[in-house]
Amino acid sequence: MASFSARRSQFWRLGAWSAVEALPALLSGVLVALAVDEGFLRGRLEVGFGWLALLAIAVVVGAWGTRQTLIRLAAVVEPFRDDMVIGVVTGALRRSTQPGARVASGDVARVTQQVEIVREAYAAVLIAVQQFVVVTVGALLGLATLAPAVLLLVLPPLALALGLFFLVLQRMASQQRASILADESIAETTGTIGNGLRDIAACGGQELAHASVAGHIDSAQAATTKVSRLTAVATVAVAIGGWVPLILILAFGSWLIEQGATTGVLLGAATYVLQGLQPALQTLVDGLAGPGLWLMVTLKRIVETGGAEEAVSSDADGDQAAADGRHDLQLTGVSFAYSQGAEPVVRCLDLAVPEDDHLAVVGPSGIGKSTLAGLMTGLLEPQVGHVWLGGVDVRDLGMGELARQRVLIPQEAYVFSGTLRENLTYLRSEASDADLDQAVRLLSADLLVRQLGGYDADVDPSPLSAGERQLITLIRAYVSPAPVIVLDEATCHLDPAAEARVEHAFAQRPGTLIVIAHRISSALRARRILVMDGAAAMVGDHDELLVRSALYRDLVGHWQVPMEPAPSP
Repeated sequence: MASFSARRSQFWRLGAWSAVEALPALLSGVLVALAVDEGFLRGRLEVGFGWLALLAIAVVVGAWGTRQTLIRLAAVVEPFRDDMVIGVVTGALRRSTQPGARVASGDVARVTQQVEIVREAYAAVLIAVQQFVVVTVGALLGLATLAPAVLLLVLPPLALALGLFFLVLQRMASQQRASILADESIAETTGTIGNGLRDIAACGGQELAHASVAGHIDSAQAATTKVSRLTAVATVAVAIGGWVPLILILAFGSWLIEQGATTGVLLGAATYVLQGLQPALQTLVDGLAGPGLWLMVTLKRIVETGGAEEAVSSDADGDQAAADGRHDLQLTGVSFAYSQGAEPVVRCLDLAVPEDDHLAVVGPSGIGKSTLAGLMTGLLEPQVGHVWLGGVDVRDLGMGELARQRVLIPQEAYVFSGTLRENLTYLRSEASDADLDQAVRLLSADLLVRQLGGYDADVDPSPLSAGERQLITLIRAYVSPAPVIVLDEATCHLDPAAEARVEHAFAQRPGTLIVIAHRISSALRARRILVMDGAAAMVGDHDELLVRSALYRDLVGHWQVPMEPAPSP
């Protein structure tokens, strides 16, 4: 529902143009009645054709309204598809980090086949429902104006038809769901068999593998057959709602004439039924029994399989601001392993990083420093323990809010094709030139900006060096609104002097700075240092750790890097 709420203005505009589209449905019967009664039956052909010409004008205006409504529908459908893709991919990535997780073919089916089904079905359902409402409301209002007594003959069968159809639609949805689950099982089973084909052949398990796949295929076929049978029942609803009113109007024609109806009124009422209600009902049944059925079932399936909150909501729905504006970071009893049988990379870690802290993380290569960065920023979920950002578990923060609260810059910097401004303001679109100038000056990137041609110049990532790409992403992080910055060896391609200037600039920036250090000089510049040795973790300042940690003494002795003087701002 939040996806609808986020685009409420588009729906209001859609409704406004739908009123224009409804003009032919509203006027058709009345104008036909006037043409017959005031023109043709009185021998005044020019009057009759005049009313029909007015109907033709109404049709042209309605067609223009239809064009405008389709444009507004596109503005709703495409962002909805983007929400779905983000949700499905996010859910798949989150599940892949769980213990014992493996790549699932069902995830591939969801992001390729099912999301596209939902997109197309969503558009078809919106069109079907919108046209049904527009035409039906217009026709009923026209009937009420033309001959209110006719409503007694039209409304009961129409209500009966809609009730019957929605009852059948529920049964169809359950069978369609069974068909989708069978399709997913086919994808999962064939993927598993494909990966183990050699072992299956070696063990003589071909018949068992064939039976496994065939069972899912039979289930899909049975469900599809039942859906087809129920679709036939749905056509009965069209007959009841579309043809029974016409039959009743003809059968009770003499009674309607006694109530004051004329020949033109009867023809106008028949026009409303044949040209309005019947096609509208047929459109609704076709839309909901086909694309609508896929939409209901497939969307529910996507929601069930993770990424649910992202798939059906906007950032505004899933986001929760950090409690009371706090930006402290805490890890309590955090353990993480990349598979169920592997040794934990991070084990029972307790760590408190207060607001505005400057923490360096050091340790041997492969000890888990980048894994810790992923845990701190919510990209990885601990199997044990919690990571709290501002007093809120990062798993409870929506993706939009999490992106606003922290930025992670990894070793491999990402620069995309586009202008330099687009790259630098990716995390803060409203950043001004003054904001960019300040960041560029503090990070000593003036020469790079001039070489690239300024903020509005197009950037081709391929010829950029690794250090230049890192500078661009560092500026991006600096101008972002995030109060927590994590640099995971994000300066490894810069020379020591440039690295010192960058870390000094980030240390002076309001907020928390966490540096995954690849040079011991980064640790010497930090306020506190976390030493990871695989078995335990130790936190303290430089002098404390020289006394308490043999590993830290070894690291310092190995690098033997003097402390660089802080660059002047």
